[in-house]
Amino acid sequence: MTPEEIRELKESGVLLVDKPSEWTSHDVVGCIRGRFRFRKVGHCGTLDPAATGLLVVVLGQATRLSDKLSGQDKVYAGTLRLGVETDSQDRDGKVTRTVDAAHITAAEVEQAAARFTGELKQIPPMVSAIKVDGRPLYKLARKGVEIEREPRPITIHHLTLGRIAIPDVAFEVACSKGTYVRTLAADIGAVLGVGAHLLDLRRLRSGAFSVADAVTMDVVKSWTREDCLAHMIPIASLVPYLK
Repeated sequence: MTPEEIRELKESGVLLVDKPSEWTSHDVVGCIRGRFRFRKVGHCGTLDPAATGLLVVVLGQATRLSDKLSGQDKVYAGTLRLGVETDSQDRDGKVTRTVDAAHITAAEVEQAAARFTGELKQIPPMVSAIKVDGRPLYKLARKGVEIEREPRPITIHHLTLGRIAIPDVAFEVACSKGTYVRTLAADIGAVLGVGAHLLDLRRLRSGAFSVADAVTMDVVKSWTREDCLAHMIPIASLVPYLK
């Protein structure tokens, strides 16, 4: 290996970031790349702008592991709101339908949620980065175009309900890669007959990584490059996280 390759390997690894609301995952990557002058920076699993929580950022040669790390199971905490549907299935979308959900009981919510565990098929939302014939669905959605989407296999390992204060329902979900939690919220609302959208979402875990070990972007912006390297999980230490 050349001295340059050895240096890059020493500066390769994973940084755990607690993404704030209204930052895109791309914003976080761009900030870290520009501030600390890393040539290669990526992330392992996009969070929507309104979502917060764990974003696994890969640096240097660790970008080669992004597919492996992205494919691991995720855990989220969130809130869905019954009685309001949006075109994006979350709070950032345009409201398309409202229904009075006051008659829905906690028992009915629990029965509906119980249908969404195990191996399932989920139709991805139009507002997503999934490509059909080379075109991202969200670009078609912006033009008011909706096309048929093939259901995709997902796994919901557990779906636990928290506080139920109609129209809002708190929950925690552990799921496989490719699961759209906002679609899960919308599907629960559909079963109840009143619709729903995702009000808020926070990623708690990705594989063996936890948001409890993540740093905020305010902290990241206070660092020097040396601080960033000191807080990075080195590439040589990632083997346990890849299992």
